[in-house]
Amino acid sequence: MNSTLFKPKAKTLVSFLSLGIIVYSFIIIIPLVMSLRYSFFNWSGGPNMKFVGINNYIELIKDMDFWLSFKNNVIIIVLCVIGQIGTALILTSLMMSKLLKFKEFYRTTIFIPVVISTVVVGFIWNLIYSKDFGLLNWLLNSLNLKALIKPWLDDPDIVLYSVTAPLVWQFIGLYLIIFMSAIQGISKEIFEVAELDGATGIKKAIYITIPMLKDVIKVTIMLCIAGNMKVFDSIYVMTGGGPGKSSMVMAQYAYNNSFTMFKLGYGSTISIGILILSFSFIFISRKLMGGNKDD
Repeated sequence: MNSTLFKPKAKTLVSFLSLGIIVYSFIIIIPLVMSLRYSFFNWSGGPNMKFVGINNYIELIKDMDFWLSFKNNVIIIVLCVIGQIGTALILTSLMMSKLLKFKEFYRTTIFIPVVISTVVVGFIWNLIYSKDFGLLNWLLNSLNLKALIKPWLDDPDIVLYSVTAPLVWQFIGLYLIIFMSAIQGISKEIFEVAELDGATGIKKAIYITIPMLKDVIKVTIMLCIAGNMKVFDSIYVMTGGGPGKSSMVMAQYAYNNSFTMFKLGYGSTISIGILILSFSFIFISRKLMGGNKDD
């Protein structure tokens, strides 16, 4: 009798899982396998494919443009970990304050950029950074800070920082929600006892909140690394990797090789290289943060 009751549930569960697995396979697994296969060929599209073995990977290791784009990705990751997660932690501490009013409004407002398309974000910040009619330079001019006015997207020395600012702005809300959700799972008695002992404001954040969120912070750092290793859309819209190659990232370098120069085989090799470097970066960061097999 019990088996009869559970059979429809099992079938429903299998059907839902099967649909998810099929979709995941078509979106992730099959393209990954095809990309791995193409990476061993000299291929520019069409039926003619020349097998070259690991020559593409040897070329990739020697490709200084690829390593330049990797360096840019690393800089963006460091800035985003500090900017996104650091700012989210500060805002989370402020949200816990009993003095702050309209918390739901602030939380919703901060989260809204997360659901905006990164392409749209790129266009918005392109207008903000515009040298001639951009909001940023207009504001600096209005405040009589003309010395700070710069061609934000045309100066190779600052462009990487300029394209990182929208990334930080857009995803602060994501980590804020993660931290707020994690805090809700912490007993309120802990914070009440801390307040009775005199731990308020910054002290409560440093000695209570952050230590209690240690494991969540580790997860958010790995999410931040994974997300910014494949960053592409907003930077492509704002600068196209320029000026020169000063804001080129790995995903755009793969895109340029594949769809601009039609070096589809080498572009696939770059994609596999991004995957390997991403896994390596996450693994190293996990070890540095004290990750172990029991995590």
